[in-house]
Amino acid sequence: MEKSMQRPYGWVVWFLSTLFLFYKYAIEVSPSVMAASLMSDFHIDGAELGNLAACYFYSYLLMQIPAGLLVDRYGPRKVTSIAILFCALGTICLGFTDSIWVAMLGRFLTGIGAAFSAINCLKITANWFPIKRFAFMAGLMMSIGMLGAVGGQAPLSLFISAVGWRVALQIIGYSGLGLAFLFYVAIRDHPENKRDVRIIPSKTDIKMAFKELFKKKQPWLLSIYSGLAFAPVSVFGGLWGVPFLMQYTGLPHAGAAHQISLIFIGFAVGAPLCGYLSDLFGSRKKIMYLGTFLATICMGLVIYAPISSQMLLGFLLFGFGLTISTFLLSFTMIKEIIAPIFAATAIGFMNTFDALIGAISDPLTGKILDVFWDGTMEKGARIFSVFAYKLSLSTLPLYLLVSFILLFFIKETYCDENYPSCLP
Repeated sequence: MEKSMQRPYGWVVWFLSTLFLFYKYAIEVSPSVMAASLMSDFHIDGAELGNLAACYFYSYLLMQIPAGLLVDRYGPRKVTSIAILFCALGTICLGFTDSIWVAMLGRFLTGIGAAFSAINCLKITANWFPIKRFAFMAGLMMSIGMLGAVGGQAPLSLFISAVGWRVALQIIGYSGLGLAFLFYVAIRDHPENKRDVRIIPSKTDIKMAFKELFKKKQPWLLSIYSGLAFAPVSVFGGLWGVPFLMQYTGLPHAGAAHQISLIFIGFAVGAPLCGYLSDLFGSRKKIMYLGTFLATICMGLVIYAPISSQMLLGFLLFGFGLTISTFLLSFTMIKEIIAPIFAATAIGFMNTFDALIGAISDPLTGKILDVFWDGTMEKGARIFSVFAYKLSLSTLPLYLLVSFILLFFIKETYCDENYPSCLP
């Protein structure tokens, strides 16, 4: 491929990669607009609903480091095409089954495929674009991914109202089969003049990647920070936010889903902005400090403050998404302190913590709700009190507070990709 053609084709490759991220997030948050239907159709309680949603995170967690190694070793195209196929088949499986165990298997398969989405996209970005643009491109990538999460809220709620949740998931699954085929046909792993960085050479000892990660404190601190900071987005935005707002504010299902979608719209706006600002000011941590602090305040007000105005509620949810998007800079920082050839493995290591805390938090929230359930039922689904929701969701501002404290122990990289030798 001629050099003059590489840049526009690189954007095509990058866009298709972000389309998978869009697809992944739409599927990930979809249980939030189906919570009552899932409890009713599968005859399950809050903890079991949390476990059903968390099956996605269980496999997502298990696959993170293997996904990074596979993408680093074999390149994104073949590996990610298979991953999209897993996502699609798992979604179709959930849409057809009447068995809770098969439904859990479907979510588990979906999580296996989804584990490759962000890793693939960041690897593609590293391969096709200059290093100095990585933070901005990573943010732009997440903006498109968050638009998928927006689609998985109010638009999916309306779609489900029209055709039912089963048919909606089946259609989403079939569209994933088409995306897998398109990805395999159209994607190339790297520009022709970048052969030397696209994969781990076969002679390289994989243990080097783990030594890079496990022997340094900074990857651990960054990963724990990332997991704690992102958990409120996945827990509140991905499952429990819609039923909480319906109970707390009296909003109808579609209205509550619309409010939750503002989190992801805010995230989509903030993700590229925080990357741009951190590059502009030459600092990752300053932006992360400010964003994490403001996100803690926004989430605390949403859960505890007596908010009667929908406009104010929407402002706080949008503000939470906008400010917590600064956590994405941790992905740029881990790339700056780890050898570039292990970029996907490092990102997979960090994603492990995001998935781990999400996998623990969804069923934990459901279990607390069950403990304080007062026996109210509606159409076969449990209805939880506002008190139970506020108590169960108290973990979220706590996560954010701990993540803010962790930032004091994380070393600044000063936006320098040659900084790793300075860090413990």
